[in-house]
Amino acid sequence: QVQLVESGGGLVQAGGSLRLSCAASGRTFSSYAMGWFRQAPGKEREFVAGVRENGIWTDYADFVKGRFTISRDNAKNTVYLQLNSLKPEDTAVYYCARGRSIIPRTTPDQYDSWGQGTQVTVSS
Repeated sequence: QVQLVESGGGLVQAGGSLRLSCAASGRTFSSYAMGWFRQAPGKEREFVAGVRENGIWTDYADFVKGRFTISRDNAKNTVYLQLNSLKPEDTAVYYCARGRSIIPRTTPDQYDSWGQGTQVTVSS
């Protein structure tokens, strides 16, 4: 079982930026897709972005396209999420997760390991 630890969350004003990181343990990091999800109070966990095991192919939710960028460094066992042009509605706990295959899917049941989450709060 892989362990995932997110960092980089915080409080930022609307229009600002943050960079989230997710460090993974184990030797199999480069064999699986990675994804970022978020969950706001009272809402279901939703897909934000995913990256294929080789880092070349990415997928994004429509509401973040052009604002967020997912990337990974397999040598460092780390996946990143760059958040730009943040909006108050982006406020949520952000989770990274390891996919069950090399292709990043958009539903939580397609991921088998989760981090503890990092809070992102965007003030207006």
